[in-house]
Amino acid sequence: MDSPILPPSPWHHGEIALQTRLGVEARMDEVGRHVLRGHLIDQHREFYPLLPMAVLGAVDPDGDVWATLRAGLPGFLHAPDSARLSVDLERDFTDPAETGMDDGASLALLGIDLGTRRRNRLNGTLRRHAGGFDLSVQQSFGNCPKYIQLRQVRFVREPEKPSVVPPRESSTLEGAALALVRQADTFFVATYADLSGERQVDVSHRGGRSGFVHVGDDGWLTIPDFVGNRFFNTLGNIAINPRAGLVFTDFSTGGLLQMTGDAELLFDHPEGQQLEGAERYWRFRPRRLVWRADALPIRYELEEWSPFALATGSWRSGLDQPRR
Repeated sequence: MDSPILPPSPWHHGEIALQTRLGVEARMDEVGRHVLRGHLIDQHREFYPLLPMAVLGAVDPDGDVWATLRAGLPGFLHAPDSARLSVDLERDFTDPAETGMDDGASLALLGIDLGTRRRNRLNGTLRRHAGGFDLSVQQSFGNCPKYIQLRQVRFVREPEKPSVVPPRESSTLEGAALALVRQADTFFVATYADLSGERQVDVSHRGGRSGFVHVGDDGWLTIPDFVGNRFFNTLGNIAINPRAGLVFTDFSTGGLLQMTGDAELLFDHPEGQQLEGAERYWRFRPRRLVWRADALPIRYELEEWSPFALATGSWRSGLDQPRR
């Protein structure tokens, strides 16, 4: 009896290459066919209207990718049906990601609730409407709560009121921006791959102990890849297209540090120093940096460290670490 013909793999060749390196490609092929969907399930349709914030990944006309956070009163994200997510947001051209959000653009969105550690990722095509845009679903899938610090949110102004502080752009990471990166326990990263004429954008959460991102004297950021779900969405994209966009948040002031630049994969730390919990590493060199003070109308207060993050290491030797 002939074996059934399976549809093409749900993973692209960059993701498959990394899964193959670990010897898990057959298992991940099976997993992917169950968890990667071309629609929103009811659980996720009910989840999005609860959120006060979403993370977006967009590609600007020069091909640079940006990650950003946008906030609104709960309900600004809602799914009229399983095929699309409607996003009620006015355009904000102080955000460098906005130039990648024209009608027809490929976009990634991460719905993440820092107060419960729930999250859902999706990507697709953006369609503008009078109140914002709809995102038609290309891929949608849930993620586990690993490495997410528990934070409680509050609004400090109406979401439609923009910051009165103009953005500042630079080409080097220094001063307060450097300090923010060195002490960060959370950031978000956007990447993308062009696949047979179809652009697939991804935006993802990264978390660890305070100081899990290392900034070298050469300006490169070295970032550990901790034990995860083996999807390799971010690293698989970097394997194909070495561009990335990072956003670091000052949760106490609402400030956003957005960077776009070049990325590369590492399977050993370049200085031979291993970080606890890291299976591999990747590096990022910013080319453009934009600091947007008070960009978010919300503030987050740390409530509880992720137990998974506490089991990992930090480059901040000699500095206080969060207590268990």
